[in-house]
Amino acid sequence: MIIDDVHRGIQKNKARKRVGRGPGSGQGKTAGRGHKGYYSRRGASRRVGFSGGQMPLARIIAKRGFNNNQFADKVLAINVSVLDAKFQNGETVNPTTLAERGLAKGNFDYIKVLGDGDLTKKLTVQVHRISRSAEEKVQKAGGTVETLS
Repeated sequence: MIIDDVHRGIQKNKARKRVGRGPGSGQGKTAGRGHKGYYSRRGASRRVGFSGGQMPLARIIAKRGFNNNQFADKVLAINVSVLDAKFQNGETVNPTTLAERGLAKGNFDYIKVLGDGDLTKKLTVQVHRISRSAEEKVQKAGGTVETLS
């Protein structure tokens, strides 16, 4: 193998194919579309899922059930152990401070605090929802809980 064979024939900016410019061009007369038929016509293209006239797969496969996920509320679940690690004693936990600490990335309809882990710091928790065990742990550590609407 010759070393420059690797790069031979490769062009950075390839010229577009000029069709319908006479017999000398190699793409004259029918411009590579053949004679007659649907695909010789202007604006003709193969549809996504078209299977050559037979029944498309999307229509063969049975459709069952219903999924309502796109309309469901997006809830961010965060444990008290994470709050204990990321917040100092006496700080306020709310959607703004959670976003600043990188705990609430993206858009959420609700933020819910769950009771997994231990809480040793006194925090003011202002969230949309909180589990009963998490609320007990926050109050046991000397903090307060406020629910946002």
